[in-house]
Amino acid sequence: MRILILAAAMLASAAGDWAIAPGYSVKWSTTGDAAGIFKGLAGTIHFDEANLNTASFNVSIDVASLNTGNGLMNTHAKSAEWLDATKYPKISFVSAKVVKAGAGYQAIGNLTMHGATKPLTLPFTFQHTGSGGLFHATFTVNRTQFGVGKPGDVDDNISIELSVPVTKQ
Repeated sequence: MRILILAAAMLASAAGDWAIAPGYSVKWSTTGDAAGIFKGLAGTIHFDEANLNTASFNVSIDVASLNTGNGLMNTHAKSAEWLDATKYPKISFVSAKVVKAGAGYQAIGNLTMHGATKPLTLPFTFQHTGSGGLFHATFTVNRTQFGVGKPGDVDDNISIELSVPVTKQ
């Protein structure tokens, strides 16, 4: 009997564990000409629509994976003047709680970038896709609040669009 209870508890705790699948997209853009993608998305996702109290996100992006499609711009963006990929190799988000919000959800937590940590509410949607799922989010980050670049060089507000397919773990 104890074995059955333990097995049931283990299955219940794993019910919302998701692995990031290939084919994800992390795009960023400004209203000007600056735009690009990040690769190197990693982390842990626990999300169960029926039990949001246990939901959590702990994800990061490899700053050196930034690609604007222009080698000179890539080098400049990764330099100490901007993101400083050598000193700050990761941009990370860790949720404190997840709540239902309209037709979607909000992950409320902290974004750490360029050595600074700031609160962030990340609105997202989730769709089941067969045995997997798809998270989608669009939000804005003010780069100057994180000490990235100089005010006025490009737009202060950077739009981020995430599309993250996941598979059950």
